Amino acid sequence: MSDLITPSTPIDGASLLDEVEAFHRRFNVFPSEAAYVAVTLWDAHAHLIECFEITPRIAFLSPEPGSGKSRALEIIETLTPRSVTTVSASANALYRLVGMPEGLPTVLFDEVDTIFGPKAGTDEALRGFLNAGYRRTSGAVRCVGEGSNQNAQVFPSYCAVAMAGLGSLPDTVLSRSVIIRMRKRAPNEKVEPYRQRRDQKVGNALRDRLAKWADTVRDRVAEAWPEMPEGVTDRPGDVWEALLAVADAAGGHWPERARAACLELVHSGRDNDEASLGVRLLTDLRDKVFCGADRMPTAAIIECLLRLDDAPWGDLDDKPINSRALARLLGQYVTPSNKPIKPRGIRTPSGFPKGYYAEDLADAWMRYCPLPPQESATSATSATPQVSGGERVADALPASATRPGVNATPLTVVS
Repeated sequence: MSDLITPSTPIDGASLLDEVEAFHRRFNVFPSEAAYVAVTLWDAHAHLIECFEITPRIAFLSPEPGSGKSRALEIIETLTPRSVTTVSASANALYRLVGMPEGLPTVLFDEVDTIFGPKAGTDEALRGFLNAGYRRTSGAVRCVGEGSNQNAQVFPSYCAVAMAGLGSLPDTVLSRSVIIRMRKRAPNEKVEPYRQRRDQKVGNALRDRLAKWADTVRDRVAEAWPEMPEGVTDRPGDVWEALLAVADAAGGHWPERARAACLELVHSGRDNDEASLGVRLLTDLRDKVFCGADRMPTAAIIECLLRLDDAPWGDLDDKPINSRALARLLGQYVTPSNKPIKPRGIRTPSGFPKGYYAEDLADAWMRYCPLPPQESATSATSATPQVSGGERVADALPASATRPGVNATPLTVVS
């Protein structure tokens, strides 16, 4: 009888967060361990949102569709309190939703690129809601009444918001958000299919346990001033304060993991919204430029691209592609170690020019490019290490595939 769980049994916060993370791993492939940590802490913070001055937005972004962003929101929906999923809502409706007596909602905004991206209209009120609502003291002033009998009233906007969309976001939103750079699943990354009728109950049970645990730590979290990792200050510190407070309240390995995730995600690169053009560039680089070479100087890459027939590289915004445009397009994708692709020095007989390494591009080639004509999906799958349960491809690759300069042969450049 002593092993039975009773209403008075203390809830182990660290073990509970472990279970929430494991639930995400069943259905989501996130790009890094840091992403799993951040999302799990964000789920828990939504149950303690009244304790904080600031609630960070969390944004799942990718350069291409089919990268698991909406599925991430589906899982979050089962784990957070009073969750409301929308792809289209007016600012006035959201202000009223926040003011409902039932409690603060968790707003899950899918296809957020329709608000901020190229297809966006002029709904500045909705943008204002998403920008202002991350701080408790912010709100909107509206006139309420009929005819001349109107009074100014403040409508609060503070609530937890998760977003998913293509491309990037305005800097004002990025700076208020934990950014998860989603990627299309590789052939060897496996997840379970999510079935709402079956799996929602499991998520909701975890949600209810999170709510009970939150009640036991609410006073402690409200008074917490978590120690920030070195170098994390100003707006990034504001964004991560709530998540670190949750990790400290949970204890176990979560405080250490949270601070490591904070450092990694704060310093991660930003992408842009030129996704389809980026895939064309990746494919041309693999099939028509590198063609098996392990590195290429930027000048040689540009020369090859400009020679391609029926390619857009001779006319990007009315001018040929150059080194800056090449770096901008490739910078939205990441290496196997989840760092933005950037030019690096290449030793050649004629000098030390900047260029790109095939090993840096390999992960993006595998995820986004169609298979080369001579390969089949079967051969591509069997040629890469098999991973499952949310493991990253980079974790399964041999060390030589993820370290710069290993097993690389010199490239002779004819000047």
